[in-house]
Amino acid sequence: MKEILYDIPVNDIFDIPCECPVCAMRKKLEDDSVAFVMGPSYMEDDIRLTTDKIGFCERHMQMMYDFENRLGLALILNTHMQNIIQNIEKLQKKGRKETSGLFSKKTGSSLSDYVKKTSGSCFICDRIRDTFKRYLITTLYLYEKDMAFRKKFLSSRGFCFEHYGMLFEMAPEYLHGQVLEDFTTDLNQIFLSNFKRMQDEVSWFIDKFDYRNADAPWKTSKDALPRAMTKVNGILPSADS
Repeated sequence: MKEILYDIPVNDIFDIPCECPVCAMRKKLEDDSVAFVMGPSYMEDDIRLTTDKIGFCERHMQMMYDFENRLGLALILNTHMQNIIQNIEKLQKKGRKETSGLFSKKTGSSLSDYVKKTSGSCFICDRIRDTFKRYLITTLYLYEKDMAFRKKFLSSRGFCFEHYGMLFEMAPEYLHGQVLEDFTTDLNQIFLSNFKRMQDEVSWFIDKFDYRNADAPWKTSKDALPRAMTKVNGILPSADS
């Protein structure tokens, strides 16, 4: 593999019990990027020029707000909004003149294209995209080359629905032969057994609301809902058990 590998952070994350270590990898990258954006970097001209142009997605804007640097966020929003106003004013003057696509097929107005493009762009998503992919590649590499890591992989709590699919899809590009077969078998087993475990915990959480089970132990189901949200939707609780 010619890609940059991240053995240490990937190993460290697999050491922490979590319903999806890949979610934890992504959350760490997001937290670090939010801290970068909301730190002194928002005063740097090159960073602000970029954030003014592309902005942030809904998820990362909320994370920036939760970072509680209100002045920093206000400064970022202020110049980003100024940039939007300038562009919209120019595009409004063009009216509803349609843009042309392949073979002169009409695709929509310049204004609507601009809104769609800017609404769908995010500085933090762009910043973490390549590193996140390399984390996944590193996971595959360590499974093949490091038996100690493979034991961690096999004893993990599995993965969320989305990241299970991502690992399944990426594996043939980086693993081959018997290793690919072993990885596929292990990944399938780890995902499904842990997904079933999680569903059982949610089921017991529901059963605990039956008065007949009022005195029964919660077992591992007391915090089943947030962990099930990780399994199904990749929503990582602030304090995963």
